[in-house]
Amino acid sequence: MAGRRAFFSPPPSLSGCYRLRVPFRYDTAMIRDATPQDGPAVAALYNPYITDSDISFEEEPLSDVAMSARMAGVLSDYPWLLAERNGELLGYAYATRWKERNAYRYCAETCIYLRRGVEGQGVGTALYEALLERLPAVGVQIAIGCIALPNEASVALHEKMGYTKVAHFPGVGFKFGRWIDIGYWQKPLEG
Repeated sequence: MAGRRAFFSPPPSLSGCYRLRVPFRYDTAMIRDATPQDGPAVAALYNPYITDSDISFEEEPLSDVAMSARMAGVLSDYPWLLAERNGELLGYAYATRWKERNAYRYCAETCIYLRRGVEGQGVGTALYEALLERLPAVGVQIAIGCIALPNEASVALHEKMGYTKVAHFPGVGFKFGRWIDIGYWQKPLEG
């Protein structure tokens, strides 16, 4: 992991700036930085996307330990944010490296997942606004969203946030006995 940190280190003037200093409030929901200790709650929210939908291309639910380890790996380089209301996890958003090659170092893939039933309440917008605001501080200049299609809600959120569709790959994922398309959306960031 030590080499990975150097691979994605932001310019020295931005180093360490991506952590939230003060929790952000949206309605009665609070957005805060995640920690690996949040792994069990995040796994509980995410695993139904694996088992009950084709939104995630993973096919086996993640254990609490596996999710905590995944989060620790992401948090070493990028922000991972949680939205909570009265101690209940409503959703999360994070960024991760988009591709391995060094030339892609200024791009990051952004991901967002909401608890079922929370859609349309502004939680996704608040999470993505907070995430996108922090990405330039870690050297990200292009945010990329990958969406399994069809997914009207995710497309609408990405486009609301200023992402533009740049690619469509038909039938590249196979889950639940059928082929699934994906699309890529891209947003240049200021910072």
